[in-house]
Amino acid sequence: MQIFSTFEHTIYLELAISELEQKGIQKEDIFVVLLENRVEERRLFDTLDRADGISMIDIGMALATAFSVIGASIGFILTWGPIFWGLIGASGGFLLGFLIKLVILKVIRKRQRLLKGKQGEVIMIVDCDDSRTDQVENILWDHFALGVAKIKTRP
Repeated sequence: MQIFSTFEHTIYLELAISELEQKGIQKEDIFVVLLENRVEERRLFDTLDRADGISMIDIGMALATAFSVIGASIGFILTWGPIFWGLIGASGGFLLGFLIKLVILKVIRKRQRLLKGKQGEVIMIVDCDDSRTDQVENILWDHFALGVAKIKTRP
């Protein structure tokens, strides 16, 4: 039986490996792979085929609505009238909201990612007998595995 598990790159991974070895699992039956972090920057704009779930226009649309109402209200007093000032307010609000979201994504979130120092995840594969699967699985869960899966291998 093979047991697959994922861990964060912490000391708990080393503790899990040493406890597995103490319980009789050989070093040759434990395989650990460190996943590499993404090197290139994420794309800022989505394409038709690929979307990351982050909207760039949500704040812009909200501010465009608010500024267009304010612009149209003030436009009754000004020379060009409420329609033009409503459109000017909507354009200015959208541009302001878009720039705010751009700064949030490019500067603030990038700084937070660098401060966290996010390490890659680690995949561990353990080969063991069918009788030891529950014991190995409990050891992995006790040492904060992110996920565990069992696959029955052919005899």
